[in-house]
Amino acid sequence: MKGLLLRAHESGEQLEIIYHSGSGEISQRVVKILEVQSDSIKAFCLLRKMPRVFRRENILSIGPINRHRRGA
Repeated sequence: MKGLLLRAHESGEQLEIIYHSGSGEISQRVVKILEVQSDSIKAFCLLRKMPRVFRRENILSIGPINRHRRGA
């Protein structure tokens, strides 16, 4: 995960994350990585339109955005 985060930070690539929020909900966000720390990441959340801090232990999945959907 660290390599993906660092590459996205350097390139400006947007990532999609699925995480377990502090309130117990599972949420999906598209983010642009601003800073990578050992226990968290600071990212600009495109849904909230503001910087957010995500604890790495709560991130369930992270990856590049799949812009090419398959199917009908």
